[in-house]
Amino acid sequence: MHKTIAILGRQPALGIAELESIYGAASIKSFGSHCLLQEDITKSYFRHLGGTIRVGTILADIDATNWKTIEKRILDNSESLFPEVDGKLSFGVSAFGVKASGKDISKTALLLKKAIKSNGQSVRMVPQKGTELNAATVLYNKLTSERGVELLIVSDGTKTIVAKTIAVQDIDAYAERDHGRPKRDAKVGMLPPKLAQIIINMAVGQFTTKTNGERDQIGATTSSATSGIPDTTRERHSRQADINRAPLVLDAFCGTGVILQEAMLMDYDVYGTDLEPRMIEYSIDNLKWLDTLYPDVGDYRRVEVGDATSFTWNSPETIDYVAGETYLGQPLSTLPPGDQLSKIMHEVNNLHHKFLENIGSQLNSGTRLCLAIPTWRGKHEFLHLSVLDYLADLGYTRMRFEHVSDEDLIYHRENQVVGRELLVLTKN
Repeated sequence: MHKTIAILGRQPALGIAELESIYGAASIKSFGSHCLLQEDITKSYFRHLGGTIRVGTILADIDATNWKTIEKRILDNSESLFPEVDGKLSFGVSAFGVKASGKDISKTALLLKKAIKSNGQSVRMVPQKGTELNAATVLYNKLTSERGVELLIVSDGTKTIVAKTIAVQDIDAYAERDHGRPKRDAKVGMLPPKLAQIIINMAVGQFTTKTNGERDQIGATTSSATSGIPDTTRERHSRQADINRAPLVLDAFCGTGVILQEAMLMDYDVYGTDLEPRMIEYSIDNLKWLDTLYPDVGDYRRVEVGDATSFTWNSPETIDYVAGETYLGQPLSTLPPGDQLSKIMHEVNNLHHKFLENIGSQLNSGTRLCLAIPTWRGKHEFLHLSVLDYLADLGYTRMRFEHVSDEDLIYHRENQVVGRELLVLTKN
């Protein structure tokens, strides 16, 4: 039975792949452009999910999609949907995938306000213009607090879920970690913190505990389900008796340190390298800045200059995971002529071939990697690196997801020539 609904971001497939990586394919189910989970997502773990913008506890299923029917069911059950609280209750309504206008939803919200007041509860309705409240409205009106409710009404075209929001993305925190960092560089690309979180979660995957205490990584294609995700990564790993340290995440193309930053906030220790000395300086400055904001996060073991195609990563600890955005090639505002594009792709492909060959010789069997690699938007389809056809020869198995296809795992924006393809591998 599904307990939770995840409202996904601009590219839902990435959020689904992230959740499948963490919870296992059998524990989740696509619901329209959103996702149902058998597990509860704690508020503290939610802040580490880059692809989920809201999460709610499921209150009811309605076998209807007609708004009038939905409205009647909600009004008939208003007393059970809205808890009695001391003082004034603030509430709002957000709808996804329903055939209703903002005006329809506002009208329903006003009827709900009247019903709640008739039950003796002092109440304030948060006004809205569209079909859903934005994150700032939910946060600033404290609709996830004890005296707040955001009612989620979500339809997949055949049925409707009614849920109560328990957490919404903290847009201010993301903005601070993105734009507030002391060192940024638009020329090398700026990896969004949310995408960095997705990459890390897809690299780590899901964990269980073996009877002998050894760490056992479950791949994305597993049908096993865990009993839930602990509040923090350190809590998760502290349950395994033979691990006395936080797992180590390597980013071999660390740039300004966004992956390192987000991994540290998840309580991983990190190791970063980059070909450019300036990028290493930027990463160190940014991680020092992060440490002043969050003094209790993970640690950075080493951040140093290194060519990913030939470097030897020396660390006292085993590299547990590899996560990062690789070299995306030169920035392109328009698709270049065929010969020029072929040359660019050939050079970038050779770099990735050498990198995978080099790092593969230094990883233990079973180590998992998630890499954001370049893909180019052609006239009719995305163009991919040819090294993807030779992964087995290089000693890797590409992870496949049950709920999304490989072609879905591309982060891109409208009119953007170079996208990021998320590639999840395990070392054979």
